[in-house]
Amino acid sequence: MDRIVIKNLLVRGIVGIKPDERENAQDVLVNATLWADTRPAAASDDIADAVNYRTVTKALIAHITGGAPFLVERLAAELVEVCFATDPRITEVELSVEKPGALRHAESVGVVTRRRRDEGSS
Repeated sequence: MDRIVIKNLLVRGIVGIKPDERENAQDVLVNATLWADTRPAAASDDIADAVNYRTVTKALIAHITGGAPFLVERLAAELVEVCFATDPRITEVELSVEKPGALRHAESVGVVTRRRRDEGSS
């Protein structure tokens, strides 16, 4: 299976448990690897045969800016489901969600999750 990568997607959103995190949007950094068969798109050179990474990215951004989960674990699980819902050709997703600057002395803190479509909901 081939991999499509979305690297360092930086979006502002509400995520966290502290009162200030519930009120003020903060940076959320997302990296996603989407497994899909890219041979049909390579053969046809037609976007209709491809997983459209722009469409996936727009769906991820909309979810981050429109939601307000408490935990990065929850957000990561939701974003995996967004990927699956966006294109049925995506068979597996590995996705990281990080909060840059959330911990003193650390550049970032976050979670990485990996799911196959056939595993069902997270």
